[in-house]
Amino acid sequence: MARESFDKEIELLRLLVLTGGAFSRKESAERLGISVHTLDKALRRLREAASAAGADGELGLGRLLQARRERGGDPLLLFLFRSRSLKESEIARLSLLQGELGKGGRTAAELLDACCGGWPEASPWPDEKTIRSDLAYLEKAGIVARAGGRPVRYRLRDELWAALEPEELRRLELFVHAMAHTRVPSVHGFLLQDSLRRLLGRDGALSAGVGFAYRYDCRILDEAYLHPLLAAIEERRTASFEYLTPKSEHRYAARGTNPLHARTSPARQIAMLPLKAVYDHQYGRWYALGFTRVHGLSAWRMEGMSGLAIGGAADPELFARKREQLDARLRTSWLVDLGEPTRVSVRFFRPEGAEYDFVRERVLLQGQWGETTEEGPDSFRYDIEVNGTREIRPWLRSFGSSCEVLEPEELRQDMIEEWKELAETYGAAVRQGAQS
Repeated sequence: MARESFDKEIELLRLLVLTGGAFSRKESAERLGISVHTLDKALRRLREAASAAGADGELGLGRLLQARRERGGDPLLLFLFRSRSLKESEIARLSLLQGELGKGGRTAAELLDACCGGWPEASPWPDEKTIRSDLAYLEKAGIVARAGGRPVRYRLRDELWAALEPEELRRLELFVHAMAHTRVPSVHGFLLQDSLRRLLGRDGALSAGVGFAYRYDCRILDEAYLHPLLAAIEERRTASFEYLTPKSEHRYAARGTNPLHARTSPARQIAMLPLKAVYDHQYGRWYALGFTRVHGLSAWRMEGMSGLAIGGAADPELFARKREQLDARLRTSWLVDLGEPTRVSVRFFRPEGAEYDFVRERVLLQGQWGETTEEGPDSFRYDIEVNGTREIRPWLRSFGSSCEVLEPEELRQDMIEEWKELAETYGAAVRQGAQS
């Protein structure tokens, strides 16, 4: 029976995303450590699930997955879970068991009788050992629980649905939807959301009109590396990995299996003491912050990591000292920039003719520790001391013409050049549209 372990699915998705289907079936199976038959079965399930969602079955699998991402809001991790390989007999047994338990508590013997009574005549009946194995699986998954007493009776764990009012269930579904798409994705979180949607129906779910862009395919790899890194931080252990910078021409580094054709890897080998993990909500990226003997305190994008390995325990005094130094450097960091502090001064213009000053409200909400100073009825000044200007630049740019950078001069000139480039681009598009 399938278990909630996503190692093969994660690696399969990784191969699809990073190579675009460049490997043959045999090469893909070898890299996944499975047989070609097993790979074909997994691909067929994924293709059937994607086609059932409305995609053209003639498309390649990579294009099928891409088309599904463009249409739906659910992440690929839930898509892979729904298309896991389960035998037809397992699906039938689990459905019968849950349907019978929905009527009340039952013993294993009673469930066996119910399954045999509802089983197709042409198929062999399940035995008691199989039923007990199914119950153990459902109990481990948190779907059923033992009611106690002798003989042991099993019941559905439906107390959540029974304890909450319909409006509370709708709010819970929206909360789970937001958390599942903005925090560390969890299989159990997606399953809880799926169960709530089934209970409420499509019209009753508040999340129907709320979508999230699952922007980076490599977040699947982030999820696989994040928990080991967090465990290493908690246990104060070292870590090593291969790293490709965002500016690298390569998106991944394959490990050759033939020593006669070995190539130099473009990835750098990093050995560090992990200190913190930070999520960038603006771009949907995870960062690992840590200390290395060569680079000192540094930050790495998790999407550029591969071959993560957790090492031995570090010196507790060294960990505490470096963590304190990192926290001190991050006090003036917009996100993870560890450079030298720079003073940034900006003039914000209030919206003309608007009763509500949404520009000021947004600056107060998102401007972190920066200070605002009134200049008059039309504008106000914003000052902040921040590590570098790279991370604050997209936020300033998002205000458009409501924002004027005063200092530093280099940032001011860069913003002016960016706006000139935008004006030229859009001006050319307007002229071309007028001519046509």
